Amino acid sequence: MRILITGANRGLGLEFVRQYLNRGEEVIATFRKQNNILELEKLKNRFGYALTLIPMDISSSESRNKAFLAMKSKFSHLDILINNAGMVSNRELKFGDLAKDDIIEVFKVNSISAVLVAEQFNQLFKKNSKIINISSGMGSISMRENISNYSYCASKAALNMFTKLMSNALQERGIIVIPMHPGWVKTRMGTQSAPIEQKDSISGMIGVIDSLTLKESGKFFDWQGNELPW
Repeated sequence: MRILITGANRGLGLEFVRQYLNRGEEVIATFRKQNNILELEKLKNRFGYALTLIPMDISSSESRNKAFLAMKSKFSHLDILINNAGMVSNRELKFGDLAKDDIIEVFKVNSISAVLVAEQFNQLFKKNSKIINISSGMGSISMRENISNYSYCASKAALNMFTKLMSNALQERGIIVIPMHPGWVKTRMGTQSAPIEQKDSISGMIGVIDSLTLKESGKFFDWQGNELPW
């Protein structure tokens, strides 16, 4: 299989790269900053041609297009796109302390850019290709009881809607599109207080991704394969 992973230089993205390479898949890993890819370079030295490294700032149309042209020149198709790149606001946004610019930036990265990446690479998808948008349980409106993280929660809810719309649009082509909740994982974003190890979350998600068929397209799953409410 050929798998494109965004935000692949650290955290969940990097663990996706490791696990897919270790089982013999072909991986294209994208990253925003060239000076922050030491671990990817180590994997490149180990796995050689199985790993392709391509810079891509997902929030830049110029960068997305440049990455697409680089990929199109090398590869005929994609089996899986994992839209993993994301962010949280630099400050805890609560009602009464909301900042428009922060909210816009989080939406731009977490929601808008993910669907634009999928659109950019659309012509490389084939029947049974899979688009996996890494969402969050915090994007579930039904499950929300907290009073903070306005921008992050709302951006992931928006990503879920984009994913549902894409699943409808690509149904006739036989392309599977889902959002996935990785669980609360030990990452820079999730903090070391999180109960789930990266390797466990990623191995779980890979298992779910492997099992997906067109009848699951447009549904919201967690890393253990449980369907979540919108």
